[in-house]
Amino acid sequence: MGYLDNSSITVDAILTKKGRELLAKNDGSFNITSFALGDDEIDYSLYNENHPNGSQYSGEAIENMPILEAFPDENNIMRHKLITLNRNITKIPVLDITNQAPQLTKGGAAGIVSPKTKNYGSTVATIEPGGYLFTVADRRLFSNFSATGQGTEQSGTQETISNPVAVSETVIGNELSFTPISSDILFGNKTQLLTTIYIEGRETGARAAITVTINKS
Repeated sequence: MGYLDNSSITVDAILTKKGRELLAKNDGSFNITSFALGDDEIDYSLYNENHPNGSQYSGEAIENMPILEAFPDENNIMRHKLITLNRNITKIPVLDITNQAPQLTKGGAAGIVSPKTKNYGSTVATIEPGGYLFTVADRRLFSNFSATGQGTEQSGTQETISNPVAVSETVIGNELSFTPISSDILFGNKTQLLTTIYIEGRETGARAAITVTINKS
């Protein structure tokens, strides 16, 4: 990880393996259809309304801050996405998740998570029109990891317990279902396996994380 020179406009991107394949074809199949903006690097406490050179320099320190290079770690980048909200909204949207710490049993019933969003165009928690992103940190722990509802989109990857290291997976929908594995392979001498599921509203960018525990018996 490093810093970019912010004296000029720079686009710094990291492509996935699939993205590199499409770019290499050079046939127009590589096409960016959407993007997100964030302000992770910005320290707003540097805004100085009493700048000695006048109010036009109040944001000088912020504007001169270095920008981070792109790096593929969702835990440390794009954590604070910029969002567009309707006028007169005075509260930041947050996710309402009733099942904050699912406890599952090896080979047992599936866990269900049905998030809703507070402070988003209604006085009550509602489902976002575009659905939610559900990202699991270790896909190997589940025989099924899928979402249903409006905007449903599965990632298409099916990671198995044969993988030597944890691999994440993201699905899109309104409700998430995850079935624990029935094998003992990943448990070893442990009585429990833990992983994290990250949930993000596709309309608001509101985020939450839940810890899932799978008990061996």
